[in-house]
Amino acid sequence: MKTAASLAWIVRVTFQFITAALLILLGLAAIAWTMSAALGHTAWLDLGLTFGDRAYHEAGMIVQIAVTTLIVGLLAYLPGNARVMALETSHRRFNMTMEDVTRAYRIAHAADRGGNFNLKSEFDSVRERIAYLRDHPDLAELEAPVIEVAAQMSHISRDLASVYSDDAVARARDFLIQRQNELEDFNQRLSGAKATATELRQWVDAVELDESVAKSQLTRLREDLMDILPEAFAPEVAQDSETESAADLIATGERDWLYAEDTGEEYDDDTAPGPEIIELISRKAAQ
Repeated sequence: MKTAASLAWIVRVTFQFITAALLILLGLAAIAWTMSAALGHTAWLDLGLTFGDRAYHEAGMIVQIAVTTLIVGLLAYLPGNARVMALETSHRRFNMTMEDVTRAYRIAHAADRGGNFNLKSEFDSVRERIAYLRDHPDLAELEAPVIEVAAQMSHISRDLASVYSDDAVARARDFLIQRQNELEDFNQRLSGAKATATELRQWVDAVELDESVAKSQLTRLREDLMDILPEAFAPEVAQDSETESAADLIATGERDWLYAEDTGEEYDDDTAPGPEIIELISRKAAQ
């Protein structure tokens, strides 16, 4: 790409020089011919031009003078064109020089990041870099000023090369890779824990649902059996009634005893709990 652009620029500049040279030669020839014809040494241009029935015998002279004037006018633009071409050439040379400096600086900076330069003083450091760039195979065609500028730029940025050296960048990359691997492992374990928790929650919900269904079915079955076979549940009903009666008797006896103790009255043996109450309490305790 760069070679094609350079070749196109060379062709364009060469064509401009050839065109300018031809224009100068043509202008000089036209001026000399017109001056010679005006002085009578040569004949004017002869053109047989007619417009309708009328013939113009001086048409050749008029065309010759007009063409000569046009060429002289074009010659007036040549100095400006020459200045533009000179500016383009100098700008291109400047760009080529800066590209060479940039290329040399990149090579020197890469070598500095690799730890190839160890001298500390400015003079020795720049000289070491110049020697390295001169011996580099990719910079053999560069001139000495370009290499010197690149070496000075590399010396100025030596602190930057030390901070971002190849070893430091490699350690940073290894650290980031390790952190990334640890994060991936943690995410995998976290995903497994979430899956386990979700499974246990679903299991607990299923067990609770089954228990609720079983309790509902058992309650419904008891209700159906009580409607169909009430005699089978009569002992339980009687037992519940006895329990409630015993509780009432015990509560009544306790209230009487407490009242007698608080008032100081003698407790009547007739109101004391009978053997049947004691037997009922014993039977319930045994049950």
